[in-house]
Amino acid sequence: MQTILVTGAAGFIGWKTCEYLLRGGAVVAGIDNMNDYYDVRIKEYRLNELKKHKQFRFVNLDIEDLEALKRLFTNHTFDSVINLAARAGVRYSMENPFVYMRTNALGTLNLLEMMKEHNIKKMVLASTSSLYAGQPMPFREDLPVNTPISPYAASKKAAEAMAYTYHYLYGIDISIVRYFTVYGPAGRPDMSIFRFIKWVDEGVPLEIFGDGSQSRDFTFVDDIADGTIMALKDVGYEIINLGGGKSPISLLKMIGIIEENLGKKAEVNLKSFHKTDIKETQADITKAHKMLNWHPKIGLEEGLKRTITWYLQNRSWLKNVKL
Repeated sequence: MQTILVTGAAGFIGWKTCEYLLRGGAVVAGIDNMNDYYDVRIKEYRLNELKKHKQFRFVNLDIEDLEALKRLFTNHTFDSVINLAARAGVRYSMENPFVYMRTNALGTLNLLEMMKEHNIKKMVLASTSSLYAGQPMPFREDLPVNTPISPYAASKKAAEAMAYTYHYLYGIDISIVRYFTVYGPAGRPDMSIFRFIKWVDEGVPLEIFGDGSQSRDFTFVDDIADGTIMALKDVGYEIINLGGGKSPISLLKMIGIIEENLGKKAEVNLKSFHKTDIKETQADITKAHKMLNWHPKIGLEEGLKRTITWYLQNRSWLKNVKL
């Protein structure tokens, strides 16, 4: 029975990944610092769901805190580490770039150092499609991503580079998974899909940066969790895209699907396109299929239907969640 350390366990992708691991029979140690970057009630909901599993253990801990990590790794034994703890959000990274470097880069270094010290040989590291800004589509893993256009992307690039160093020097097996616009039930309230569902339902005008034609390779969270766990296999050092892999969907089309499911029309307010945004993303997922036998199973229409169903079931408390 494998014991796996999952960082960011109360986060959106961390929660679903823990859930899938637990269903598969693993023992999961989850850590999270429960910060208030977004409304902590969402994190508490996810954490309470995980605590229903007997094989789940939670520690409130920040991966920036090396001394706390030393105690954790000294007192417990782990077979592998899935590092999903991160500061996310492109725009906020411009306001507070320091916390992004501390969590995403230094936090990853702290974990790698603990793995070296305790002879743990496998890490799955979450990264981002934001690194591909300015590159030709569909985005392939071998594209040069040396010109990140946000502190968020730069901090993730730093984490990837440090992970390679520890693979080269100490033989740690590293799977880096680059995620493409993840959505689903209990998603982050700072992400567009959560906001748009809530705004459409409540009759609040939608704010869109740009003309709404910008498109994304939306990926349902269950598919992402599935691919993240598949990436626990030995690969040496590999970067692997996890994305929808089909034609990108525009924001306006996505809003139309939400309106149809809720039976309501939305007022849309267009704002200036943000400098750090990418106008279109599309993942080449050939490598994920070949290396992991992974492919996404849930399309946007089905995924949005499931997300809206969850929202409606939990609307009584979600109405108070801050966006």
